Amino acid sequence: MELTAQQLAAMIGGEVVGNPDVTVGTFAKIEEGHPGALSFLANPKYTHFIYDTESSVVLVRRDFEPERPVKATLIRVEDPYATIAHILDMVTKMTAVEKRGIEQPSYIAEGVEVPADAYVGAFAYIGAGVRLGAGVKIYPQVFVGDGCVIGDGTVLNPGVKVYAGCEIGARCIIHSGVVVGSDGFGFAPVDGHYEKIPQTGNVVIEDDVEIGANTTVDRAMMGSTRICSGAKLDNLIQIAHNCSVGSNTVMAAQAGVAGSTKIGSGCMVGGQVGFVGHIEIGDGTLIGAQSGVSQSTKPGARIMGAPAVEMGEYARSLVYVKRLPSMAAQLKALEKELKTK
Repeated sequence: MELTAQQLAAMIGGEVVGNPDVTVGTFAKIEEGHPGALSFLANPKYTHFIYDTESSVVLVRRDFEPERPVKATLIRVEDPYATIAHILDMVTKMTAVEKRGIEQPSYIAEGVEVPADAYVGAFAYIGAGVRLGAGVKIYPQVFVGDGCVIGDGTVLNPGVKVYAGCEIGARCIIHSGVVVGSDGFGFAPVDGHYEKIPQTGNVVIEDDVEIGANTTVDRAMMGSTRICSGAKLDNLIQIAHNCSVGSNTVMAAQAGVAGSTKIGSGCMVGGQVGFVGHIEIGDGTLIGAQSGVSQSTKPGARIMGAPAVEMGEYARSLVYVKRLPSMAAQLKALEKELKTK
């Protein structure tokens, strides 16, 4: 489907600068632009590409003023990144192939009701007492254990495993390889060996959560491990037993959260961040990549480093770390000078 710049601007509430009749029918990164493509400029470090891009239309901020002529037609919007996401979502929904019905071979326990608009892919397993919401999509090789609840419109991509008794809310997207509800890492030292502590709780994933590929969320020893509404977890994340991740918190890849830690709402967690157990992270906390978080934080904290400290303090200490080689050389020179006296 092709749209003119003017038609597209009308759909997204933008302002056209340039040729309103130029058409776009595909997408491209601004540095890889080609005729007929729509691109966007959100990060200032990519600004230099706008002067040479071959894309026909580029989304820019309303206050963007080019320093020299731009060949592409511009559409000014409040937030180019959010706008391109909205456009991509519209296109995806318009072009998606709607899957429905039950493919064979698959196993659905007796008494489980599959809504008419749901989809169950080949080699899927749905255990006894499972409740499936309207429009659920269960892709091939998914395992849903006994007594699970899967909410309306939720998508379990190929190879997802949901252990017995876990609950997933509405409109969630769970990507391939995710394991929900495996045992928490609970062992008691007894007479020189470890005895397993039964993990009797479950996992509760609330509405509008997205969990990336190969992430694992352990069931609670007692009660529930909880991922709250709107949270977004990247690939390869470990959430241990009895943890909670607050609503609208985002976590980048390879983060790991030890048992019983509570992460607040609206937090942003960088890649490879590690949390010790039994701490509480305040709402709105920002944590830089590769940080080691060993203490609770107040709401709105901005921390990074290992161990994590306030970002300003970390930046100041980094200045001294960079100066260590020259400081060591100066110290050796002083030692040498003292020995000669």
